[in-house]
Amino acid sequence: MTAKVDHEERRRQIAEALLRIADTQGLQAASMRAVATEAGVSLRLVQYYFTTKEGLLLDALARLGTQLQARMERWIGGARAPREVVTAILSCILPTDAESRRITRTYAAYYALVLGDPEALEQRAAQPPAVLEGFLAKQLRAAQEAGEIGPGRDTGMAAAGLLAMVNGLGSSVLGGQRGGEEALAVLTHHLDELFRPSDGGG
Repeated sequence: MTAKVDHEERRRQIAEALLRIADTQGLQAASMRAVATEAGVSLRLVQYYFTTKEGLLLDALARLGTQLQARMERWIGGARAPREVVTAILSCILPTDAESRRITRTYAAYYALVLGDPEALEQRAAQPPAVLEGFLAKQLRAAQEAGEIGPGRDTGMAAAGLLAMVNGLGSSVLGGQRGGEEALAVLTHHLDELFRPSDGGG
């Protein structure tokens, strides 16, 4: 058991070194040798645990997703109503504190990698956002069934639009175009527009 725990700890140490490089320098700087240096281990050890660069990238991406999931769960907390859940999830994605800024920058590094090399990680990198979009759509459908959203609204399209908007807002915050509070105000405005029982979707 001890050996297994040690192996997992070593994999985590290496993967988190890659995530730190992705956050601060971008994935173009995350060579296997650079990751080894950041992790404080030998290149040979990195290659032992991750035989390919793609394997390391995917492992680190999964760990980043776990970090975001844990953040979402903390933010959701005692939220029960669909709007509360949707607001908590979208708000926690916006880069308004050190943790969310780090997560947003690191995801942006992965997006840049996929844009630069469409075949690299393309299918697997798209899975977490698709899962989140589906979860948001489910919450919006529940709100619609409860009469909180007009019956004419397409909840799937609304979920996709909200997630795209939050991603765009996140980029504008990181780029210095607006502050975190301004971004949250924009999000609240759009949620107020969506959660209108009398809205027939026109």
